[in-house]
Amino acid sequence: MSGNDVAALYSHGRLTTIPRKPARREQLLTHLARTLFEPGRDYSEPEVNDALRTVHDDAAALRRYLVVAGLLARTGDGSSYRRVALSRAS
Repeated sequence: MSGNDVAALYSHGRLTTIPRKPARREQLLTHLARTLFEPGRDYSEPEVNDALRTVHDDAAALRRYLVVAGLLARTGDGSSYRRVALSRAS
């Protein structure tokens, strides 16, 4: 999925849907990780939720998808999150 394909998922700056197909969702999640979270910075859960809510109301689902996809790392107690290093190809 190119940047244009990701843009097709948005309307007025908000996601219209979270893709169901895993490959398409992975591309969206990589885009979100790159655009919403700085590398090397720790984020509290409320900060992650606030960032995700700028694009979609279901921040919990997006946060969960980002963690499961290995794009955000969560501490064992769930108190903080950090963007995982992304490859250039992603």
